[in-house]
Amino acid sequence: MNQRQQMNVVIVGHVDHGKSTLVGRLLVDTGSLPQGKLEAVKKQCERNAKPFEYAFLLDALKDEQAQGITIDTARSFFKSSKRDYIIIDAPGHIEFLKNMISGAARAEAALLLIDAHEGIQENSKRHGYMMRFLGIKNVAVCVNKMDLVGYGQKVFEQIKADYTRFLNQIDLTPKCFIPIAAFHGDNIVGLSKNMPWYKGPSILDVLDSFEKAAPKDAQVFRMPVQDIYKFTKEGDERRIVAGRVETGTVKVGDEIVFLPSAKKNRVKTVEYFNGPARQEALAGQSIGFTMETEIYIRPGEMMVKPGEKMPQVATKFKANVFWMGKQPLIKGKTYKLKITTQEVPVAAAEIIQVLNAAELASSHKPHVDRHEVGEVIFETMKPVAFDIIGDIAETGRFVIVDNYEIAGGGIILAPVFEGGSMLGTHIKKREYDWERSHITPDNRAQKYQHKSALIVITGKVDTGKQRIAKSLEEELFNLGKNVYFLGISNRLALAAHDSKDKTLGKYEALARLGELAHLMTDAGLILITSVTDIDQYELDMLKKLNSPNRTFVVNVGENRFSDASVDLNLVENEESEAAVDKIVGLLTKAVVLDPEYMI
Repeated sequence: MNQRQQMNVVIVGHVDHGKSTLVGRLLVDTGSLPQGKLEAVKKQCERNAKPFEYAFLLDALKDEQAQGITIDTARSFFKSSKRDYIIIDAPGHIEFLKNMISGAARAEAALLLIDAHEGIQENSKRHGYMMRFLGIKNVAVCVNKMDLVGYGQKVFEQIKADYTRFLNQIDLTPKCFIPIAAFHGDNIVGLSKNMPWYKGPSILDVLDSFEKAAPKDAQVFRMPVQDIYKFTKEGDERRIVAGRVETGTVKVGDEIVFLPSAKKNRVKTVEYFNGPARQEALAGQSIGFTMETEIYIRPGEMMVKPGEKMPQVATKFKANVFWMGKQPLIKGKTYKLKITTQEVPVAAAEIIQVLNAAELASSHKPHVDRHEVGEVIFETMKPVAFDIIGDIAETGRFVIVDNYEIAGGGIILAPVFEGGSMLGTHIKKREYDWERSHITPDNRAQKYQHKSALIVITGKVDTGKQRIAKSLEEELFNLGKNVYFLGISNRLALAAHDSKDKTLGKYEALARLGELAHLMTDAGLILITSVTDIDQYELDMLKKLNSPNRTFVVNVGENRFSDASVDLNLVENEESEAAVDKIVGLLTKAVVLDPEYMI
C-alpha cells in the first residue's frame, strides 16, 4: 500500500487575526475532527453562556482558555484528497515570538494571516521575516475577516499591495494572497459566493498546490560535528566523530572534508549507539563515524563530501537578523554566534539598513532595536562554514547570544570577502593613534642588552607548559633581563569582568593578552605566557595584536599548527633545563638575546 504524503504547515499572524479559528474551520470542513467533538464544544459553550468559537477546538490548555490567547504551538491534523497535513498553530503575541520560531522550525509551508479590518500590524511583518528566516518557501497570505469590511475588493487589494512591498524588502515571495472569512468558511475549502471578484485558489487548493521539497537525503551532505569521543576501555581505541546529519548521505569508504580546517579523511565505519553495524548514514540521523586516519579536529567543524557543492568558509557574511534582545544590536560590540554546532565571537561590522516593524520603510542607523530586522555584515573572530539560506536552510541560519540569552536570529544572504577585517582596522588605528616615545626600540635594546619579544608556550593540558615558562622566566631574570611571566589565571582575571561566557571569555582573555603583550614588548620587555587549547586562528590573532613586535611560538607535545606558525617544538613534559636551553638558543639565534650569551 502506498503511504500518503504528509506536509507540515504553520499558521502565523498577529494576535486575534484568526489563526486558531482558521485551523478549527479547516478541521471541521475537511471532516477531520473526532466524532462528536464539535457538538461537545458547542454544548460546553451553551452551558457557560459563551458564544461558540472555532478556536475553542484548539485552545484546550487552561491558561489559553483563561486568557483567550494561544501561548504555545498546538498541533492538529487534517486530510485533503492529495495528502495529510500537520498544522502548527503558532502564538501571535510578541512575547511568544521564540515559541513561534521553535514551533515553526520544521514547517514546510506557511499560511500568514492578516485581519482585513485591522490591517497590517507590526507582528504581521515580523512573522513574514520569520518565514524567511526559517527558509519556508511555500507561503500564502490570507486576508481574514473579510466579512467585517463588507467583502470589499479594494480593502483586499490595498493590503496585498502594501504587504507585497514589505515582503519584497526581505526577499520573500508568497505563492498568492487569498481573501477569507474563516469563521464563515469563505474561501477555505472552496470559493465563496460572497466574493465573486476573487478567482484564485481556496486555502485547501493552495495547500495542495504547495510542492514538497526534495528529500533531505537527496541534498548535498552536511554534518556539523557535535563532539569527538575517544574510548580506551577494554582495548577500544576508536575515536568517534559524532553529530546529526542535516542533509545528504555518507557511507563507508567515502572521502570527506572537515571545514573550516579543510582537513581530509575517509570514513572507516558508521557507528550507531546500541544498534547494528551500518554502512550508510542518512539525513536526520544522529550518528558517529571513525576515520581511516587519526586527525585532530574540534567540535563545530562541518563534515562534507569534496565531490559535492561545498559550503562557504569566511569570517564575514551579509545577513538579515531579527533582533529580540533587551538591548539593541550595536555595531562593533562582541556577541556569541551559534551556527549549527559552531560557537564563535562575532560583531556587527556594518549595519546596512534597518527595517522598522512599525513602518513600511527602512532607515540607516548604527544599531538594531528590539523587534526590528536589520541587514547587517557580521564578522567572526575565526572562519566559519555555512551555506546561503536559499541553498540549505539548516546550515544557513544562526542565532546570536548576548548575556546567555538568545538575542537575535538571522539568515545568511552571502559571504563577504572584500574589505579589511575589524581586527586589522583596529590595529591600524591603534598604531596611527599611538604616541611614540623619544626612546626608540634600539635605545631600549642597547640599555637592556636584549630585544623585546612575546614568547607563547602552547600545548594541551598537563604537558609541562607552565613549568617551562616559569623556569625560562627565572633563568632570564637571573641573567638581568627584563622579563615577566603572565599566567593563565591572570589573563582570565583580566577578562572576567566583561564576560563569564566560555566562548567570549576566552576571546576577551586572548584579546587583552595581545594588547598587553603589545604594550610590554613596546616597552622593551620579554613577555612569557603559556596558553592551553589555542587554535591556529587564535594564535594568529595574538601575533597580529602584538605586531609590529616579535612573537615566538613554542609548542609542547602534539603540533596542531602550521609549520610556519611554530618556531620551536618540544616533546611533552620535556625536562625544564633542556627546554630552557632550547628556547634560549632560539632567542639567541633570532638576536633577541645578546649573541655572546649562551647556555
